[in-house]
Amino acid sequence: ILALTMALRWRFSAVCTALLMFVDECLQPFRLSVSTLQSVSTRLKKDMIRGLGKHTHHRAPVKMLPTFVRATPDGTEKGDFLALDLGGTNFRVLHVRILEDEQRVVKMDSQICAIPQEIMLGHGEKLFDHIAACLAEFLDSHELKGQTLPLGFTFSFPCEQLDIDKSVLIRWTKGFNCSGVEGEDVVRLLREAIHRRGDYDIGSVAMVNDTVGTMMSCGYRDQSCEIGMIIGTGTNACYMEEMRNVKRVEGEDGRMCINTEWGGFGDDGSLRDIQTDFDLVVDKTSLNPGIHTYEKMISGMYLGEIARLVLVKLTEDKLLFDGQVSDALQTPGRFETRFISEIEDTGLENTQRILTELDLNWSLGDVRLVWLVCDTISTRSAQLCAAALATIANRIRNNRGLDHLKTTVGVDGTVFKKHPNFSQQLQATVRLLAPRCDITFLVSEDGSGKGAAMVTAVAQRLALQPVVFEKLLLEAWGPFDLLVALW
Repeated sequence: ILALTMALRWRFSAVCTALLMFVDECLQPFRLSVSTLQSVSTRLKKDMIRGLGKHTHHRAPVKMLPTFVRATPDGTEKGDFLALDLGGTNFRVLHVRILEDEQRVVKMDSQICAIPQEIMLGHGEKLFDHIAACLAEFLDSHELKGQTLPLGFTFSFPCEQLDIDKSVLIRWTKGFNCSGVEGEDVVRLLREAIHRRGDYDIGSVAMVNDTVGTMMSCGYRDQSCEIGMIIGTGTNACYMEEMRNVKRVEGEDGRMCINTEWGGFGDDGSLRDIQTDFDLVVDKTSLNPGIHTYEKMISGMYLGEIARLVLVKLTEDKLLFDGQVSDALQTPGRFETRFISEIEDTGLENTQRILTELDLNWSLGDVRLVWLVCDTISTRSAQLCAAALATIANRIRNNRGLDHLKTTVGVDGTVFKKHPNFSQQLQATVRLLAPRCDITFLVSEDGSGKGAAMVTAVAQRLALQPVVFEKLLLEAWGPFDLLVALW
């Protein structure tokens, strides 16, 4: 009996080892060496330079869009502001108060408004009329309609920003396809919708990408924050670039926040060597084939689907679930990205529950292999994100001629916040790829709302600076002496 038991154990162990070898072979393309990540970083650096160029930006997959945000908060900002946050099937209206004495941002009130499917796919005028109507309702219900407040507008779609209050939509994403908006200034469309109503008005408008809002909301708490990063449904980053390098905007002095749109990295085929067969299927079956290549390897919208395709492949190869693929597992989108976080966070029990919900007959060996698949895919996501972040940090350090950079990254997004290991893996990889950069991570508190208000507040502060300076000169010299000095 003992000999038989030992033989069975040996055979079981040998079978498990063989299974693991086959699974490991399938997962190997997801495992990226440090040298591969350094190569990815080098390629991104070149594309960032192309994106900043006056004559090369239109061909660059990494768009490097100027935001016309020329400074981060200095702690003196104050006042009342409105904020609009449009980036999905709902949008929010907020009333935000910034208190200089207490150096904090207070979100006074907010309201969520749904956007019906027919408006998301209809004419752009109806979309902006709907936004204007919801804003009017918010102002009414909070007794703000008599005031003309500045507004920060978070518009989380790829835009060509021509000034702080002028932003042209490049293309719709996230299920929107409103006609008459692509190629148009969205601030003008909003103002026209408000004007059509005629029952209220708004003050100055500052256009804000969600990454910029994240950076600015964190920048009020930590004034060394000069990078904003989103790792959620999508992924993107912004940072403060030296004006002398922003060839598409006149001026050499100071800095400007650049919205990298790094999700488009690889759209020219430059990452084909690290794309797996599963990545290619995800891209081909997506709403925007050939677009946002990097995002499709990193973000929450796609990680679950990559994992599902891997699990289907392993099952069809009879390495999982006795070769029996359930209808649920064969359904695109059915394996949600949150499953990856839950499987890696709570271990066997949660994995068993998820696999049961997917109508799969599992063994303990299956459970462990599913965990391995999820861990491999999420690790690659964190490493690729780290490669891009390290590229930005190294660029800032080199731009400023520093031997060592100390900076803060404002970060938001469910993948970063909810996944149990993502942030640790990201930080460890950044340290490898940017060893001369000391990076602190600060989770954003409502960057799309408070951050939008902060962008507006900083823009107001900068606009008032020349006026304040002239007033001080007048008080010190008098008008005649000042005219002589200026002459």
